[in-house]
Parts: sequence; structure tokens; C-alpha cells
Amino acid sequence: MRLKLIAIIVMLTMFSGVKAQDVALKTNLLADGFFNPNLGIEVGLAPKWTLDITGQFNAWTLSHDRRWKHWAVQPEARYWLCDRFGAHFLGAHLHGGQYNIGGIDGKMNFLGTDARKLKNARYQGWFVGAGVAYGYAWILGRHWNLEAEIGIGYSYTRYDKYPCAKCGKKLETNKSHHYVGPTKAAINLVYLF
Repeated sequence: MRLKLIAIIVMLTMFSGVKAQDVALKTNLLADGFFNPNLGIEVGLAPKWTLDITGQFNAWTLSHDRRWKHWAVQPEARYWLCDRFGAHFLGAHLHGGQYNIGGIDGKMNFLGTDARKLKNARYQGWFVGAGVAYGYAWILGRHWNLEAEIGIGYSYTRYDKYPCAKCGKKLETNKSHHYVGPTKAAINLVYLF
């Protein structure tokens, strides 16, 4: 929470001279629901264009030797079909980050990615990728919006595999994986300046 507050103050200071509806701060309520602290800023570039940059950081070690640690950044160029910050938009995003995850029962094999492997092993590595998205923003009031977005794309990752969440002996080194599928899901609470 303290990290979010510091980031908000820094961003407010950086953009203190901009006009109304040129800047928005946001948080993804879906990520918040999974205890992934996140913060986004969106800046107006032109009447129908914005740049959205979202970051997320999770340093949790869960009970029963489970890990879900990561950081990620996802910049996105958005084209608004009506006015910016309202109604339909299309986006193109990049993403990247690092992760350390294991001991979690994924219970699914989806589009070539077997999350069931996370139960008995730990994976530590990095990822990069890109995708496209569609979203819609509902205007709730003068300064508040609610925004829903879904995106699909590609991610490339390189990782080391370990036998369990706490074990240090590597089973595999510098392995790669290609992923195609959902790369973004968000229900954002947005504050407009």
C-alpha cells in the first residue's frame, strides 16, 4: 500500500501542469483480488490516442511452500473509437518481467502451457511479449471510470526449473517456452485528472 501511495505522489508531481482528462491513474481490481499490487497511468497523446503503462509487483511467499513472486510491466498504445477515456478502445501492448513460481496446483493444460507442472516444481525466469486488446470504459462521474479489457498475444520465456518451492538444485537450466493466448485481463478502477 505504501508503494502505491509513493507512486501516486510521484506521478501527481510529474503531471501537475496537465489539463483535465489528459492523465488517469488506475488499479486493476482483478489483479488486486489475487493479491497482486498494481498501478497504472494513462496519458493522453492526441484526441483519440492514449499511452497506458501498467506495472505489477508480487513478493508473496504463500503458505505450504507455495510461491507466486513476480514483477511485470505492460505499456499499451490505445486508440479510442469515440473520445479518449470513454467507450470502446483498441490497444496494442508489450509486456515483460520476471517470475519465481511453484508449489501451486494449476489444474489445467491451456494452449500448450501445462499449469499442472507448477504443483511439484518451481520455475524462475523472465518473459517478454506483445499482444492486442479490446476494452470499454464506463464513465461513473466527473473523475471516475470503470474499464474492462481483454487481450490476446504471444509471450516468450526463459526459465530454470527446480524440484520444489524451496529447493536449490536445478533440474533444467535456461529452457525456453512459447505461449500464445490471453495476455491481458483487467477491470480497472480509474481516476481522471
